[in-house]
Amino acid sequence: MKKTDKRYQAYLNVLKGELVPAFGCTEPIAVAYAAACVRCLLGGMPERLLVEASGNIIKNVKSVIVPNTGGMKGIEAAAAAGVLSGKEERKLEVLEELTEADQEALRDYLAHTPITVRQAPGDLTFDLIVTGYRNGHEGRIRIAGSHTNVVKKELDGNVLLQKEVGSCFASESGQERTEGPSLTIEGIVDFAQSVEPEDVRETLERQIAYNTAISAEGLRGDYGANVGRVLLATYGDDVKIRARAAAAAGSDARMNGCELPVVINSGSGNQGLTASLPVIEYAKETGADREKLYRALVISNLTAVHLKEGIGRLSAYCGAVTAGAGAGAGIAWLLGGGLDEINHTIVNTLANVSGIICDGAKASCAAKIATSVEAGILGYYMYKNGQEFYGGDGIVKKGVERTIENVARLGRDGMRETDREILDIMIGEAGQA
Repeated sequence: MKKTDKRYQAYLNVLKGELVPAFGCTEPIAVAYAAACVRCLLGGMPERLLVEASGNIIKNVKSVIVPNTGGMKGIEAAAAAGVLSGKEERKLEVLEELTEADQEALRDYLAHTPITVRQAPGDLTFDLIVTGYRNGHEGRIRIAGSHTNVVKKELDGNVLLQKEVGSCFASESGQERTEGPSLTIEGIVDFAQSVEPEDVRETLERQIAYNTAISAEGLRGDYGANVGRVLLATYGDDVKIRARAAAAAGSDARMNGCELPVVINSGSGNQGLTASLPVIEYAKETGADREKLYRALVISNLTAVHLKEGIGRLSAYCGAVTAGAGAGAGIAWLLGGGLDEINHTIVNTLANVSGIICDGAKASCAAKIATSVEAGILGYYMYKNGQEFYGGDGIVKKGVERTIENVARLGRDGMRETDREILDIMIGEAGQA
């Protein structure tokens, strides 16, 4: 692919737009970001808040620790922390600068400020409306489609900003992605093999540094179920195990209170960890230079984005699966595979683990990540050993893009009722706890 090809800049923009830093699980951080925007809109801290969130957001905020809150969980804590921060310009890093003194102020604010949470109307999978009240004024922010995509700002009934929901797709950098060349696996591999290293260096070096750091902390500390540490202690340190453990350990730490940032993929820190850390481990094992690692990471990251686009930001379909397929594709390329090996690695992976559900952000995400990375690695080695799943085997169709379309249909349409049942189960359990 030549640099003058219109796909080149389009693919580069997708990569840069999706691989951005986030401090904490992205759903509670989206709540915090919206609340910070409301504070700025009102010119001070709201005296009362109403948070309306789609079911998938409620599901993903329920069980995960909100960073820099002293271990608090839940939408109320996330919204209050965003108000305390007030730094709307930090977007998905809005809570990074909160101090211990802020945590004490947070407890006081929660004790004296009514915060009502209810499910948002409509059927958007990512829909968040935060309304604040202060000194007789009312400010409202709506975020839809992705974690930083503000589609409406309203003060005292006056609309200050409005975008048609669904009229554009905004990346997590906040830049709108307008119509342009579509991602395909063939295009992704072509782009990865021809991209100028300097064009991706800053983006990928940040991903390598951030995600490696939180993975190391996950292996060092005591976080959640310590899935990464269990893998290494049980199965040894073969690269196939290290690849799984590195990604799982990053999630161990991130889901359970570690206050380090990550670089996300498709709006998810766990997907960012899954798409990057296994590839980094294989690059170490094979002695790949930096340029080769960059190209492998381009393949893994853009493959994960491509697979997730048709499903949507949030779904009952676990995003670790699409990111695990991306990691498998990147590893296949690192080990000398071309487009054929990558295509079959992806299909074999999707045929294997597409049944994993998303039941919110929590400690068990690390185990699902480990399973998905294993499936990605197995998908490659199956094909290297002359084995593959064929069109007509379940959801598999002949051709990687047709299989990806089937997975998108499954995750977007087929699992809607599953999503509702998962949310009902989780809310019911919360009510009985």
